[in-house]
Amino acid sequence: MEIHRRRRRCFLTILTILVLQFSGYILLVNGDCQFPAIFNFGDSNSDTGGLSALFGQAISPNGESFFNGPAGRYCDGRLIIDFIAEELGIPYINAFLDSIGSNYSHGANFATAGSTIRPQINTTYKDSGYSPVSLDVQYFEFDGFHRRSQIVRRKGGIFQEILPNNEVFSKALYTFDIGQNDLSAGYFLNGWNFDQVKAEIPNMISQFKDIVKDVYELGGRYFWIHNTAPAGCLTYQLDRLKMITASEIDKVGCSSPLNEVAQHFNNGLKEAVDQLRESLHEAAITYVDIYSVKYSLISHFKNNGFEDPFRTCCGHGGRFNYNVSNGCGYKAVINGEEVLVGSCDDPARAVNWDGYHFTQAANKFVFDKIVDGSFSDPPIPLKMACNR
Repeated sequence: MEIHRRRRRCFLTILTILVLQFSGYILLVNGDCQFPAIFNFGDSNSDTGGLSALFGQAISPNGESFFNGPAGRYCDGRLIIDFIAEELGIPYINAFLDSIGSNYSHGANFATAGSTIRPQINTTYKDSGYSPVSLDVQYFEFDGFHRRSQIVRRKGGIFQEILPNNEVFSKALYTFDIGQNDLSAGYFLNGWNFDQVKAEIPNMISQFKDIVKDVYELGGRYFWIHNTAPAGCLTYQLDRLKMITASEIDKVGCSSPLNEVAQHFNNGLKEAVDQLRESLHEAAITYVDIYSVKYSLISHFKNNGFEDPFRTCCGHGGRFNYNVSNGCGYKAVINGEEVLVGSCDDPARAVNWDGYHFTQAANKFVFDKIVDGSFSDPPIPLKMACNR
């Protein structure tokens, strides 16, 4: 049995080399990577407890489908970052800001819900819905963690068990999933139109590139970077943005202008990744096309075993079972009676959880599509993302 496994692994490695050579890549392949840790940067799409530690726990029914209760995630269960950890054989990574009971020996998560690449001036989360922990702040947290973890670890005892040793930082996988909130902040906070948001994208991309370079300077070598989702298919944007007209809705039901802006961001991000590869010679950088997978899921939701992708599972009111005033887990007054806004009967068939985020089932669908490298550049599996 073991011989067959080795032969299969060898065959897949050779096949990968041939595919990459055909695609114009020269890849030095050493087989599957042994990532000891994940360090993640991002927003609510990968937040495992950062915002909850700052502003209070993501309330029930969040977490109900897997964790049997709130677990810091704005979802009924696991996120894509959780499935990445499972695939790599790494425990779920704790939020850096959540100090209670956390073990950082296998990495840390600096993502917080509402985070943006660019700092949002003169705002706080409770006033605006956007996190003050922008990407530069997440980097500062990582920088401090990188230095101080080694100082504290030398004290021995429990600290050697819950903090990574110095070698982990150069061998870890660095994951990024951020940018979606920069676009929405342009619309909701600043009142910009589509062209004004597009005009700001080069600045967003430039700041993103700087952070990746900074992480590289601290020893990071292996990067797994998600592009941004089709924002024009997100329920809260379709419901709340008044500048969307009926003529701008595509055949799937998404806003074409919003998606065009998201694709413009992704084109800039892809170009930035290409530039980073040229300047960071020891880095292995994988660009993952999340946009295409999510749009395909929404476009063919019935064939993929899902129900209406715009209708929220945990919500109440409005044309999409979504009302910004009746959020998931909170109380709403219905026919003069106060009721709890709970989840739908079958979250496993829902795409949209609360108007903003995907369900665990939808996250699993996306992960299953990207894990083998089918939507990656270069097209290599997650477990081979350390290969240059």
